[in-house]
Amino acid sequence: MTVIIAPSLLSADFLELKTDLQRFEGEKDLWLHLDIMDGHFVPNLTFGPTVLKSIKNVCKHPLDAHFMVTNPDEHLEWFKDVGLHNFTFHWEAVTHHDRFIQKAKTLYKSVGISLNPSTPVSSIAPYLLKKVDLILLMSVNPGFGGQSFIPEVADKIIELQKMKIQHGLTFQIQIDGGVTDKNAQALIAAGATNLVAGSFVFSEPQKNYGARIAQLR
Repeated sequence: MTVIIAPSLLSADFLELKTDLQRFEGEKDLWLHLDIMDGHFVPNLTFGPTVLKSIKNVCKHPLDAHFMVTNPDEHLEWFKDVGLHNFTFHWEAVTHHDRFIQKAKTLYKSVGISLNPSTPVSSIAPYLLKKVDLILLMSVNPGFGGQSFIPEVADKIIELQKMKIQHGLTFQIQIDGGVTDKNAQALIAAGATNLVAGSFVFSEPQKNYGARIAQLR
């Protein structure tokens, strides 16, 4: 099974962002994870379309955007020309999920749903699971990097994996928050296929990010 590692740029050195991005050249099965925050859905502000366009110009890896925003419908339009590979929206921020997914799929190659730690997997009807490419399970409370993994989220991975098998689906199970070499293998064994890791990757003292990615695998 191929496991994608998605370093979260929220933990990168923003003053050396281009150099940091170049350190991932040659890495396979790697996405660059971008946390888009609006200061409303979560108490923080991060990247906008201009920054993402600049990132796209200096890297070849797929851009994986996680929108922690109160108005994801508007963000569909704002970011459609940035070159994103994946657009993940929060289940809790959308009312008409089916309609939103249909629109998003016309603009982005991959569309994902994110669930906060307290939102049960059963909230998503099986027929909607068939329409998306990724389910992101937050294993910390969204808004800030560097938090510790919430152990109970492991049960959600197992539950989601059972639903995936039961309905013969192929969506990725992505985990975001507190992912390190200490828990990565257990997460993969439970069913995770895509690991977001920010602090663990970017805290490598010699900036040998490839070594940290290898440890996660």
